[in-house]
Amino acid sequence: MSTTQGSKRDDQTSEQIRLFQEQVWHHGRTLYRSMPWRDNPDPYWVLVSELMLQQTQVERVVPKFTAFITTFPTLDALARAPLADVLVAWSGLGYNRRAKFVSEAAKKVMADYGGIVPSTLPELRSLPGVGPNTAGAILAYGFNQPSIFIETNIRTVYFHHFFEAHLQVHDQEVTRLVEQTLDRQQPRRWYWALMDYGSWLKKQGVGHNQQSRHYHAQSPLRGSVREIRGQILKALVGGPLTLRQLGEVVVVDARLGQAIEALRQEGLLVQTDTQLYLTK
Repeated sequence: MSTTQGSKRDDQTSEQIRLFQEQVWHHGRTLYRSMPWRDNPDPYWVLVSELMLQQTQVERVVPKFTAFITTFPTLDALARAPLADVLVAWSGLGYNRRAKFVSEAAKKVMADYGGIVPSTLPELRSLPGVGPNTAGAILAYGFNQPSIFIETNIRTVYFHHFFEAHLQVHDQEVTRLVEQTLDRQQPRRWYWALMDYGSWLKKQGVGHNQQSRHYHAQSPLRGSVREIRGQILKALVGGPLTLRQLGEVVVVDARLGQAIEALRQEGLLVQTDTQLYLTK
């Protein structure tokens, strides 16, 4: 694709932007999904929900989020909780390193920001597990700031309207359009509308992730070391186990040692000569 072609499709007219915004707002109103962190967009709730939503669908997150917030109703309660308790509350969501991230993020907010979730991009980026897009989402949803960020549902909407016939689309191209079309007066609701519209498009079979230069299909869980990691943590939720006891409830093959070592390196479990247990 030539530079001229790329520039032409990125430089949208005010009329194109207006029509696009009208469509997004229309779909946003008709497809709106109620979620706990939308009903109460408190920055703490938004921080927890955004970390939970990384690589996990909304339908799975909602009940786990509700239970998690019941267990840790405030950021201070989360910061003071042992990691083992956080892992227990997180159990079932997968990608358990995120539980450690949310625990460490809460501790950092308490220590460095006086217990108040920060509201600037550099400060949010300093929190464990918070990358640029997660930080942008927290700014938009938790603080109603007109931040710029991308995730899969948002890509789906822009691919559908602006890049339908293109392959290997760079996120920079999408970002320019996100910035051009953003409703800066209502950024929180605008991104909600984009997310719900994108989710609906994917359910209609209109997903375009393969067009993104940045898209990588998630590796299958079954048969992976990740599957064994999840089994180990789930087993240890009930308390310490010997390696022999663990072998009675977890698949025992070459992946077991890899999974234990990875969890130990990440600080999620402790292994002694006789037992394994969740990090206290």
